Amino acid sequence: MSVAEKTRPAGKPRATARPREREPRITDEHGRRVSGWELVLRYLLLLGVLALTIGPFLWQLSTSLKGPTEDIFSSPPKFLPSDPTLHNYERVADTIPVWDYALNSLKVAAANVVTNCVGAALAGYALARLRYRGRRVATLVFILAMLVPVEGIIIAQFTTMRELGLNNTLIGVVLPGCISSLNVLLMRNAFLNVPYEIEEAAFVDGANVWQRFYRIALPAVKGTLAVVAIFAFMGAWDDFLWPLIVLSDPSKFTLTIGLNYLHGTFANDERLVAAGTIIAVAPLIVLFACLQRYFFRGVGEGAVKG
Repeated sequence: MSVAEKTRPAGKPRATARPREREPRITDEHGRRVSGWELVLRYLLLLGVLALTIGPFLWQLSTSLKGPTEDIFSSPPKFLPSDPTLHNYERVADTIPVWDYALNSLKVAAANVVTNCVGAALAGYALARLRYRGRRVATLVFILAMLVPVEGIIIAQFTTMRELGLNNTLIGVVLPGCISSLNVLLMRNAFLNVPYEIEEAAFVDGANVWQRFYRIALPAVKGTLAVVAIFAFMGAWDDFLWPLIVLSDPSKFTLTIGLNYLHGTFANDERLVAAGTIIAVAPLIVLFACLQRYFFRGVGEGAVKG
């Protein structure tokens, strides 16, 4: 026994050396350590991308809130208006029936979301789970459909709508894009990631194909369904070329066409154009804010399997 142990009072525990606390390590997605300069460079690149993507929207928002006496082309530019006002939005509503156009766009977008969600889910489940002859050929057809540019078939679409008597109607605007091949493939990949064992257990319990689709497969791919809804809404809301071709009655114009008339008539009034742009973009921001949780989860569900 050592001298220190002999002199230590009875019942007093032996002092142990405290382990050195390790500095937290910053690693990337592969577990590789990231240096400080590399981390700073990444943040600078992210800030640059953020400025390029969000900057134009913030500039339009700032311009729409500036009054008629404020210079919008000052150097250096001022993002914050000195005297914010909503008068430009009132002028947009007084110049064109913007709320009627927005209601038409909302009808088209809502119908497009419903048809894409229902049709893409049914078609994707059939391509992923059902066994029938020609399934791979059908999948290949959907892939090839994505390679065809819209401008190459738009004349055929217009002729078809005219023959069906759907020219100058909102149904004629919805029908060509009611089911997107991209959405079908997204749903197919999402259904492929659902384990087969779950449906096999339901099949043993006596569930038919509709019950397995509605009660087992569909709840497992809610994230991808939200992605499909967002894509369908954005595609219908932002579409300009097809509604411009198929619609001729001003009372049935969508918001994109109405804002084009606003820009053509008042091209020199940048405040008015900016206010109309914010009105058109606002519903997309609200939709994504409500569904962003499902959106990011759905990107992983519908990822292409290697």
